[in-house]
Amino acid sequence: MQITPELIILGVMLAGLILYVLLGGADYGGGMWDLLAFGPRARRQREAIASAIGPVWEANHVWLILVVVLLFSAFPPASAAIMTALHIPMTLILIGIVLRGAAFVFRKYDAQDDVVHRRWSTIFGIASFLTPFLLGISLGGLASGAIRVEGDVVLSGFVAGWMTPFAIACGLFTQGMFAFLAASYLTLDTREDPALQNDFRLRAIASGASLAPVALAVFWLARYDAPHLFQGLTRPWAPFLLAAVSICAVGALVALYRRKFPMARAAAIAQVTLILLGWAFAQFPYLVPTGLAYQAAASPRPVLSAMVWALAAGSLVLLPSLYYLFRTFKSRDPAGPHIG
Repeated sequence: MQITPELIILGVMLAGLILYVLLGGADYGGGMWDLLAFGPRARRQREAIASAIGPVWEANHVWLILVVVLLFSAFPPASAAIMTALHIPMTLILIGIVLRGAAFVFRKYDAQDDVVHRRWSTIFGIASFLTPFLLGISLGGLASGAIRVEGDVVLSGFVAGWMTPFAIACGLFTQGMFAFLAASYLTLDTREDPALQNDFRLRAIASGASLAPVALAVFWLARYDAPHLFQGLTRPWAPFLLAAVSICAVGALVALYRRKFPMARAAAIAQVTLILLGWAFAQFPYLVPTGLAYQAAASPRPVLSAMVWALAAGSLVLLPSLYYLFRTFKSRDPAGPHIG
């Protein structure tokens, strides 16, 4: 296959999405565990989550912004179709992101008595639960193939695809995946407090184990609600991908059980990365299955070429800056960043 500017930009978009899930997704998961904090160490659990998220959570949204900007600049017909057909969940996602960020900041700087603190924590936690769910059902609705486009017009309305059992299962899977990432990362952020570390270890094991039945439900429902995606997941490479994901999933749980926390984090990152790669390869070459392939949606070649050069130049500023940010605030762990 010839490497074209379209494919390069698609690759950058996929990399940006993976980084957003691995970093920003863990932030959402931290908010979920914040809402579910309980027991005598509940306040300390919330403080550990806030300490882990605080320095980097705003920076992690750069990856989502990058993906959205590249989508509407490099593939404008696909962007228009996706944002029109998924207008309702996309709007709710935006509201959830804003509410979550505002509540997190107000909780930090508002009065610190228990009533006020708990009120902002509740808003922060609910938004952290709902936003990943909506992200998941949006991807499920997109993958369903129910969005029908003719020319520049979306014919399938505002609810096609994302209200199906498959899309709902994708939303639940996304919630579980983000919760698993966050708890796995937090086992390293709480290394100086063994009791607190064990709290997050148990949460990581529980959320990681819950992913398997939900993943099976997603795969089974795809046969009926997302046939194109299901067909992609039955290609010759799919069994190897499934085996790799399974090995990473089991490896993460075993490492958590044996308290090998750096190994658990690495396995969790690999597991989530492979899941997203499988989804992307199964849907390829469509941006809107099965009505709009990336070639048909691409901007003129000069525009795409200029974007590739802009991405290369921008990376010279962005990547060192992010490295410096994480190195500054996460340097207590030489293995790299935790939650974020």
